This record gives sequence, structure tokens and C-alpha cells, in this order.
Amino acid sequence: MNKFVLSFELIDSPLLIICAVVAGSGVVAVVVWPRRRPILTGVVAVAAGVVMFVVAKVLEAMDTFQGPLPGAAIWWASGAVAAAAAGVVGICRAPWPRRIIGVVTVLAALLSGGLGVNSSYGVTHNLAAILGVQALDPASLPPQTDVAGDPSTLYRTWQPPAGMPAKGTVSALTGSTKIPTGQYAPRDASLYLPPAAQVADPPALPLLVFMMGQPGSPDPTALAKALDTFAAQNNGLAPIAIVVDQLTAPDRDPACVDSAKYGAVSTYINQLVPQWAQQNLNIVTDHRYWTIGGFSNGGSCAALYGSKHPDVWGQLLDVMGNEFPGSEHVSQTVSDVYNGDAAAFQAAKPSVIMAAAPAGTYTGHTAIFTWGSADTTFGPGQLANSQAAEAAGFTTLTYVVDGGGHTGETLDASLAWAIPALAPALGLAAPAS
Repeated sequence: MNKFVLSFELIDSPLLIICAVVAGSGVVAVVVWPRRRPILTGVVAVAAGVVMFVVAKVLEAMDTFQGPLPGAAIWWASGAVAAAAAGVVGICRAPWPRRIIGVVTVLAALLSGGLGVNSSYGVTHNLAAILGVQALDPASLPPQTDVAGDPSTLYRTWQPPAGMPAKGTVSALTGSTKIPTGQYAPRDASLYLPPAAQVADPPALPLLVFMMGQPGSPDPTALAKALDTFAAQNNGLAPIAIVVDQLTAPDRDPACVDSAKYGAVSTYINQLVPQWAQQNLNIVTDHRYWTIGGFSNGGSCAALYGSKHPDVWGQLLDVMGNEFPGSEHVSQTVSDVYNGDAAAFQAAKPSVIMAAAPAGTYTGHTAIFTWGSADTTFGPGQLANSQAAEAAGFTTLTYVVDGGGHTGETLDASLAWAIPALAPALGLAAPAS
């Protein structure tokens, strides 16, 4: 498929408004075209919309969507079905121009409904992310430098040179830059390079490895936006970020651990990715400046990896994560991932790992947990894990997005708060006074 089509912005573009206007105009045309049947058309449209609303509410009550639907999603879906039903009425009635308008109305309504629901979630910004494919240009890695210095004071010693780019770049780690995957089959990772990484003689920068949610893909859009905002306020400094795939496909959940069914995902993220980054990127070699992070499903992996591998990850960023990997489908996870071993599943919960760690294990490690106040599915687990992290010795920071659900809007707000909050531990900002 054409790369332009795959990468076209779906949320922060006028496409949704255009489709909605076309659909609405089509409904009006169907209704007013002679011979008019406005009551019949209205009854059919309203009935279809009500049915869609009821179906959505029933499916939501059955937890089909693994949490509450964003309110706007239900209204977009119901409105789209109502408009499409009006279009069907137009298709079924002469003359031919009305039938053509009916076809256009149905197509525009369904497209606006899909775009509206996607916009309500606010996470997948393009068709590539929806389909779970990579549409970014291949990465061109800048040469590594021998610039030395104290990473804890980089915010004070770094002076941006003239001509430094205003924004970071995003690209795909594919082909010659592909990260070795071992006994795992992930989709190609994405790379974010902040402005300070794109100049001659760049400083060594902290490393952030991030994972998105399920369904999802290694889409760097949300993270890159937050890092660009931070960099613009901090002389181009930000972590070098790799967005990796902990799923292999949108409908699969390896539950963050190595298994015979899904492959060695933990080995890939906790060994192969860090090894590749240290060999190929201009990053600080001290692991205290390395962060493991994620959103939703990826956040649960981040909590697991940050607690289980404190020798690899100095910091932990969990944005709206599950309380533990596989929490949405426990019996299936125990069967598929742990071969029926419920005890092994229990032992892999981040809170259990944290509680069992020797005293002092997490000294100097920061753990950040964020969630939306309206997220009744994931919020309680985030609170519980933040309390477990604090009890285990992490320096724990929490942020609750007022009124936020499990959506991209809350993800954006979380990252906008979390990146600056994490920055002092990474040497990118002065310590909090």
C-alpha cells in the first residue's frame, strides 16, 4: 500500500470533519429530494442509530472492549449508523441521482464513524498503526562520538550549536539497522532522535525504550510529540527513544515473558535491544540513565521489566498499564504462556517481584505511574502498583489525569507530565528543589 496513505494523519487532520460534512449533506439530500419521505427516512435512521447505541452499551457491559468505551465513540458509531441507514433509504428509492447520493452517504457515514471512534480513543494516528504495519522511512544512524562528560549535569553543560534542528526525527529500524530479534518475531521497531542527537559531536543521551498498547504497533507518534515538546524547552535535549513491539501482532499478547507459543519477547527487549542500542546509538552507557516505559499493555511490560531487571533499567515509566501482564485474560494467559502453571503466572506479577526483592534493590530507581481518574479498569491497578513500588524502595511518582479515561488524550497528558518529571533522574533537567 502507498506509504503516503499508510502514514496520513487521521486524528489531527480535517479528514473526519470532511467525511462527517459529506455524510450529513447526503442525509439532507436524500430527505429533500422529490418525492420526499422525511418521516419514513427519519424513523429508519433514528431506529438504526438507537439499535447501534444499545448494541454498543450491551457489548460494553459484557466487557467486550476490555474497559469502558469513550463516550464520544458510542455517539460517533450511533450517528454513523443512523446516517448510513438514511443513505440506504436513498439507494432504495428513485430517481438515480438520489441513489448515487445514497451510496456516497453510506460510504461517508461509515468512514466518519470509523474515524470518529478512532479519534475518541486518540491513540492510532494513521492507517499503518491501525493495521499494525511499519510505514516510516528506514533509519539512518548518526555516527557515535567520544564526547565525554558527567551525564547527571548534561542539562547545565550542554550548549546547542547553531543550526540544530527544531524537532526530532522518527524512522524505522529495518534492513541494515534492524535490531536482532533472536527467538522472537517482532515488527520493526521505531527510532526517535531528539534535536541534540542530530548535530555534529552530539552529547551522549539517555535511552528510553517504550512499548505501545494492544491492539497496537511500534508507533512513535505520541511519544515523539511529548519528547519534541520537552526538547523545545530544554535546548534540544531529550532521551533517544526506541519504540519496540512486545506483541508481534495486534491480536496477540505474549504477556511480556518468553514462552514456547509466542517466542522470547523478554530476551529481545531486556537483552538484545539494549545490546544493539549500546553498540549503535550515542547513548549514556550507565544504565541508571536507561528507562523502560510503556502505555497500557506496554505499561504492564514496563512494570514487569523495571522490577525484574533493575540491573538493565534504571528508571520505569508505566502509563495506564495493566496491573499485571495478562490481567484481561488470566486463564488464557496461564494456559498459552505458562503451560497451565498458575504459580509461575502469579510469580511474574510486578507487585510480587517487587515485594520479593532484597532491601536496597531499587535504591536510586524512579518509578512513574500515570492513569486517568475515570479509568476504572486500569486505574486501580496503577494505584496498587505504585504503592507496591514505593514499599519496595522505588522513588515513586504518580500522576492522575483529571477526568481522563483509557484514551490517547490521557496518554498525551501523561507523557507531557511524565517526561519532565523523569528528566532530573536522566540529567536532562535540574533536580527538583
